[in-house]
Amino acid sequence: MTPSLAPDDLAFRDEVRAFFADSIPDDWKTTVRSGLRLPPETLTAYQKRLADRGWGAPTWPVEYGGTGWTPAQLSIFWSEAAAADAPPQFHQGLELIGPIIFTYGRQAQKDFYLPRIITGEDWWCQGYSEPGAGSDLAALRTRADRDGDDYVLNGQKMWTSYAHVADRMFVLARTSTEAKRQQGISLILVDMDTPGLRIQPIHTLDEKHHTNEVFLDDVRVPLSNLVGEEGMGWGYGKVLLDRERMVAAATAMFLPQTLRAVREAAKRRRVPGGTLFDRPGFRSKLAQIEIEALALQAMVMRLMADAAAGADSGPRGSMVKLRWSELIQQATGLWVEALGPAAQHFEALDGNGKTPPDMPLALQGALYSRVTTIYGGSSEIQRNIIARRALGL
Repeated sequence: MTPSLAPDDLAFRDEVRAFFADSIPDDWKTTVRSGLRLPPETLTAYQKRLADRGWGAPTWPVEYGGTGWTPAQLSIFWSEAAAADAPPQFHQGLELIGPIIFTYGRQAQKDFYLPRIITGEDWWCQGYSEPGAGSDLAALRTRADRDGDDYVLNGQKMWTSYAHVADRMFVLARTSTEAKRQQGISLILVDMDTPGLRIQPIHTLDEKHHTNEVFLDDVRVPLSNLVGEEGMGWGYGKVLLDRERMVAAATAMFLPQTLRAVREAAKRRRVPGGTLFDRPGFRSKLAQIEIEALALQAMVMRLMADAAAGADSGPRGSMVKLRWSELIQQATGLWVEALGPAAQHFEALDGNGKTPPDMPLALQGALYSRVTTIYGGSSEIQRNIIARRALGL
């Protein structure tokens, strides 16, 4: 969705369109449309190719290696990427810890980490959630105690996406015990090959390995790995969560990919009297999601304009995250409906079944989309934010 464009923006759109026309292999497209991520090595190569073009960090300021694009240019870039079935860039380094480092980090941290994030040299994971401290992040118990020139970390993190392939993790840990639970928390950078750090996979409903438990047993990291001020991690964590909702906003620009797949599948599927797409009931459901996706994209553009102007967008990020997560669940569910019984293959629990080697990606995407209303702050959390900040309840 792109508004009326100035001549410079039209030229930029043509440049972006030409880039994506030559950059997206056909074998990526079904995975991308299902909302699943491509393999890490593929995403890393894609990130490097964008970085070589100078487009590695679309939302970052120029002084830190970003593009400095206007909201209109961001909209063009994401819209053209979605139209070409390109994947969203993976965000843990790019959209979460990277901006925190260039805003609050030391100069040495900026010099070392930021270029490696842009080129995809480092894959970051997020050490936030814990048993008993997911949406209630203030309940976290992982500790980082000073010992000489090091912090010594002990604790457990849960639902850590891609920890098994990550090079680095940003961790929230308690560096002191305060009466108020939100105080005494610090943000610390940890190399994943540090002795004492152990990863245990969690296999999820979609039969993929995205997420993990991470155990930290006497993990020593230098004091220089602290980001910002000690004890101020709660504030940085809130900024990170706000940015995660912004990531959801950007991802909302990619909803048309899934909706195109739904439309194509419905047109292929033969049912009594024609195709599934010919049935008014199905077309009505698809049209409703398409209309809401357009409305959501308009809200994303306002969000981007606010961010570029330095304006507080209020709870709009929560609104976009909440509605995007519901729409992607509806869209992937409708894709499974469009495909019919052929989409309903699962691996046998004993591993000896005769199902196809690749379970249809549409169903995997539909199952994976269940998590979107949980991560980055559950829908209940988003509704509370909207109720408090927008409605004054």
